[in-house]
Amino acid sequence: MFKAELSNPNILKTSFDAISSIVDEVQIQTDSEGFRLDALDRSHITFVHLELKSSLFDEFVCDEPEKINIDTDEFMKVLKRSKSTDRVIMSLDEGNFIITFEGEAKRTFKIRLIDIEYESPTPPQLNSPTKFEIPFNLLKDSIQDMDLFSDKITLMVDSEKFRASAEGEFGDANIEYIHGEKIDTEAKSVFSLEKIREMLKADKFSEMAIINLGTDIPLYLTLRRVDGEGELSFLLAPRIESED
Repeated sequence: MFKAELSNPNILKTSFDAISSIVDEVQIQTDSEGFRLDALDRSHITFVHLELKSSLFDEFVCDEPEKINIDTDEFMKVLKRSKSTDRVIMSLDEGNFIITFEGEAKRTFKIRLIDIEYESPTPPQLNSPTKFEIPFNLLKDSIQDMDLFSDKITLMVDSEKFRASAEGEFGDANIEYIHGEKIDTEAKSVFSLEKIREMLKADKFSEMAIINLGTDIPLYLTLRRVDGEGELSFLLAPRIESED
């Protein structure tokens, strides 16, 4: 038996708003400890990991491990029908993922499970030389600023500041943020703005973003709930064209 109940659907909605922009299908794995998924987009540019611990839920029952294979767009369509005051209940029956919203009325949706031929991917092990935190809204605003002029963004960090910059045919944009971390090296990489925008759709998951940045290696972006009961993280491959 599997049953998971949340008093606020926004945790799922903000997570899958980002996830459904990145991957078409996922395998959600559940056991007594919680709910998790790992997925890689078709272009092998973005890796996504979501973990929601059982303690996050108002009720979580999982008698034996389950693998729930779903189309992320279909799941997001259903989640968009939720209201902030709804209670969301997830369960399984033969061949269906069942989502129920309980509020002014009880509304039930069934999403057909799909066949996924692969096992969940394993994220690559990175040894990023820098790690720092930045307010999520500041990071999102910076990306929107860069988007005015270019489809790529250069991220840089040194001992004092985190910098984001973009250069385009019609203009440039630069953002600086004093990170306050102990960093004794410099790192710089170029990334797709579109891919970062997809990740930052999860704007209600955490108020802070943790960034691991190196030179010409993947960006590691982590969002953690302050209660420690959930994590959403992304790995994004760089664009190796920083001298263009």
